[in-house]
Amino acid sequence: MAGTAVRGRLTWQVTSVEGVTEETDRVKTITFGRSDWPEHRAGQHLDVRLTAEDGYQARREYSIASAPGEPVAITVERLDDGEVSSYLTLDLRAGDELEIRGPIGGYFVWDPEDGGPLLLVAGGSGVVPLRSMLRHRRRTGATVPVRLLYSVRTRADVIYAAELSRPDDGVEVICTLTREQPSGWPGRTGRVDAAMLSDVAWPAAMSPLTFVCGPTSFVETVAASLVGLGYEPDQVKTERFGATGG
Repeated sequence: MAGTAVRGRLTWQVTSVEGVTEETDRVKTITFGRSDWPEHRAGQHLDVRLTAEDGYQARREYSIASAPGEPVAITVERLDDGEVSSYLTLDLRAGDELEIRGPIGGYFVWDPEDGGPLLLVAGGSGVVPLRSMLRHRRRTGATVPVRLLYSVRTRADVIYAAELSRPDDGVEVICTLTREQPSGWPGRTGRVDAAMLSDVAWPAAMSPLTFVCGPTSFVETVAASLVGLGYEPDQVKTERFGATGG
């Protein structure tokens, strides 16, 4: 039975695109139709494969942005030299078809029974799998307290801006801008460092579960700073991807 499930997750399938939503000038969320695979867990990812007429193929990994039980969605940031991200954010339309496979991954995942409190730290598009966790908390009615520290370059780069501006009860969202200080900005400014984390993070004595996602340098800085604040290394789960952030 387990072997069958693994083979199913690693089988490419064609699925239709139900919708494409603009998040920022460079980021779009793509929602798929029903997929013939097991329900995903919050924090997992999937693969997308594009095939050109001459047979050339390109494959990329994208974190799943939706909660378990919701239609599967990914959020894609367009990279300047990204052949796949450019197609997905500029050319893809509702009704088009894509090859995908998944869900994949069992390390960077959270379920309500894992407890908390939760500390979520994101750089740029690293917020995508953390959004899945926040939505999973809402759908299951979990009351685990959560703090999300989200680092982006400018106010216009905030992904899921409307959603994050209305957090659920028990969820605190702290956003920091690294390249501008707009008048009236209610959040923080500057890069995430040990000093900011000492102000924002749960005390280490509370044994928080921590998920950090973003560019490699961002993730390494945050993880090292948290360990320096007394966090247990095995309680700080990290995932590196994306081009934006701190």
